[in-house]
Amino acid sequence: MTVNHRRLTQHYFMTAPMPCPYLPGRFERKLVTELRGAEANNVHDLLSRAGFRRSHSIAYLPACGDCEACIPVRVRAKEFIDTKSFRRTRSKNKDLRRSINAPAATQEQFRLFGLYQDARHGNGDMARMDARDYRAMVEDSTVDTSIFEYRTTNGHLIAAALVDALSDGLSAVYSFFDPAAAERGLGTYVILDLIDEAQALGLPYVYLGYWIDECRKMSYKMRFQPLETFQKGIWDIRNQTS
Repeated sequence: MTVNHRRLTQHYFMTAPMPCPYLPGRFERKLVTELRGAEANNVHDLLSRAGFRRSHSIAYLPACGDCEACIPVRVRAKEFIDTKSFRRTRSKNKDLRRSINAPAATQEQFRLFGLYQDARHGNGDMARMDARDYRAMVEDSTVDTSIFEYRTTNGHLIAAALVDALSDGLSAVYSFFDPAAAERGLGTYVILDLIDEAQALGLPYVYLGYWIDECRKMSYKMRFQPLETFQKGIWDIRNQTS
């Protein structure tokens, strides 16, 4: 399939069915397109607003036919509700120092990534990634990408996030953290920090990827309110209780 975006020709392809990594017994297919050339950032912007996500130099959208469980979500950063629980998480991590770096993979990041995968996703495909695979995940980007690093006062890398810059927000591509520091709530803290950064930049949204109601691992995304979901071609508010 070929589509013209603002007079730009973009080719789309459908992947073959593969076992769904989120819902047992189901199969996934994706609509994919390459992000390339001088207009890669503009195309990425347009596709992100239409529910696409980025991996390497590819943008993709679930297209499973008989299943619509994967729902794109984004936080309204300017109206974000900072709860007592979130403030506690901020307090637990007030010693951390964040730096925003070019998307360059390091051995230090890869070691942390490995610890995270072994503890959280030991049976998943990403747990089998080697250093070369990790480098490709970080560096194989044709759009405006950064890696956020979070360090303790002694310089220890404790969390990291791969983040894309969009014209209307920040997109959290992938984050990982030290599983030994569970009491800090680092997964939550990284999202809070991205919301803070979006606010500081005057950007309205933080894109959090896909939410699946039947997948417990994704339930945390509903905590960040107000949250918009993209369904039937429209972004609309989704309350935590709805």
